[in-house]
Amino acid sequence: MSRPAVLVARAIQPEVIARLREHFEVEVNSADDIYSRDELIAHLQGKLGVMTTGSERIDKGVLAAAPGLRAVCNIAVGFNNLDVPAATARGVLCTNTPDVLTETTADFGFALMMAAARRVAESEHFLRRGEWKKWSVDMFVGSDIHGATLGILGMGRIGQAIARRGALGFGMKVLYCNRTRLSPEIEDACKASLVTKDELLRQADHLMIVVPYSASSHHAIGAAELALMKPTATLTNIARGGVVDDAALAKALAAKQIAAAGLDVFEGEPAVHPALLQVPNVVLTPHIASATRATRLAMANLAADNLIAALGFGPNAGRPPTPLNPEVLKPA
Repeated sequence: MSRPAVLVARAIQPEVIARLREHFEVEVNSADDIYSRDELIAHLQGKLGVMTTGSERIDKGVLAAAPGLRAVCNIAVGFNNLDVPAATARGVLCTNTPDVLTETTADFGFALMMAAARRVAESEHFLRRGEWKKWSVDMFVGSDIHGATLGILGMGRIGQAIARRGALGFGMKVLYCNRTRLSPEIEDACKASLVTKDELLRQADHLMIVVPYSASSHHAIGAAELALMKPTATLTNIARGGVVDDAALAKALAAKQIAAAGLDVFEGEPAVHPALLQVPNVVLTPHIASATRATRLAMANLAADNLIAALGFGPNAGRPPTPLNPEVLKPA
């Protein structure tokens, strides 16, 4: 009997491809091109499953054009590229890769926040341009991390990991805003206090954005929100592009309405709003918060675990580890 066919929509680690080939006929986008919508549909023909990244949009139309598809396994914790309700309506399982990237992403978020607060990128560019001629007492003075107030918008796994780093490692006062209050035990472990969004914006010395992207969180931080922040405050976004209004942020940075920002995600990425490229007081990185060898391999392996199990293979056949719409799974 022929084996089921699956698509790996971007280039991933060879050892993960080898695992998939134990069960499937695997088509791999080895060139690592970003497929157009039509190209993606063409490559999905005859496929029962697909491993995707944030660059592949699986919506109602794509699902209708690939009627044989049974599983979409995202190599990311975020899944705003997947129309999960449309997939559920067609009986297509969707999965993501939570947990395995939590600590790595929190590390990077903290690093980006510190780089913005201490003006690391600005001062490096200054040095590379050959402008450093003498030391002075006010040269690239920034703001302290230790003892400062850390405000976290979105208090899921990554937000909690950032809170622990701030409170336990740097003696920061941690405030958070979330759709639901954390349990007293988690609040105590994070040394975190719940406040309203406006209170968070007004009190934070360093604002960290970790909220998932959705229609309700689109431009959650815009001109009105930035106006509430301290002129000495920093903003760090490691969530998703679109949660922050990049145009409004660029204006606020240019006007020194806030002190600095660190951004790993952008609206319309890989495009970056041109105004952000013109302001010196922002640290820009290309969506690399989870980019360590170990973590990216763990993410790909978890996506592979999901795909293998979703299509009825392996020791967890029929029981993928991290389903987004488990209601489509058939009872054992």
